[in-house]
Amino acid sequence: MTTKQLYNQIQQKKSFLCVGLDVDLNKIPQHLLATEDPIFEFNKAIIDATHDLCVSYKPNTAFYEAYGLKGWQSLEKTINYINENYPDIFTIADAKRGDIGNTSTMYAKAFLEDLNFDSVTVAPYMGKDSVEPFLAFENKHTILLALTSNEGAFDFQTQQVNDKPMYQTVLETSKIWKNSENLMYVVGATKAEYFKEIRNIVPDSFLLVPGVGAQGGSLEDVCKYGMNKQVGLLINSSRGIIYASNQKDFAEAARTEALKLQKAMEIILEQN
Repeated sequence: MTTKQLYNQIQQKKSFLCVGLDVDLNKIPQHLLATEDPIFEFNKAIIDATHDLCVSYKPNTAFYEAYGLKGWQSLEKTINYINENYPDIFTIADAKRGDIGNTSTMYAKAFLEDLNFDSVTVAPYMGKDSVEPFLAFENKHTILLALTSNEGAFDFQTQQVNDKPMYQTVLETSKIWKNSENLMYVVGATKAEYFKEIRNIVPDSFLLVPGVGAQGGSLEDVCKYGMNKQVGLLINSSRGIIYASNQKDFAEAARTEALKLQKAMEIILEQN
């Protein structure tokens, strides 16, 4: 999927919402545990209930890998279901991979070819030869961890290196890598005060923004400082949507929460 196609979808749906599909069997409605594939049945219901309100789905692969082969099969069924039924949705494999040379190429093939995700999250710590293999895939996107929403982000990402925070060095350096036009960046909503400076460095890139909702990030602040001419934001919400209810009405409850965010986004889009 191209960024133009993603922007078109944002315009059509009046939404830049990304729904995180982080499935924990201890949190899903108990009646689903009797099904052959509880994870997929949960995801399918959430997707069917919210697909018209969001432009992206983001499974965090750890929540699937934790269940071994069956979990991986659930992930495969989930991405296939999205691609077959809602092909305009932008899909993100939140895998946070990163290694050198052929290893990165194999990671990229796994998520961008075999599973056919539109994008994958990647850690930049090992530098360009750990990221460029992901960038080589046409019409696929690499979402680089730049400034994350967790408390530990301050351990390294904001530390001064050559008179600038490390996350700024990551942003600036990544722009010179081969096929850097395929880059997007993770920037946490809990770091809203940093968005203005980030936009000075990567004015045109899409930013994947976790941390709105359960982690306390402000949608309004993120949009005030982070939105560009093509919106340029994918606001992720996971727990606040998918676990709105643990009863049989879970899909309807998820839709209600997604609708709240979509309506807030529609208002922001009308004002910009």
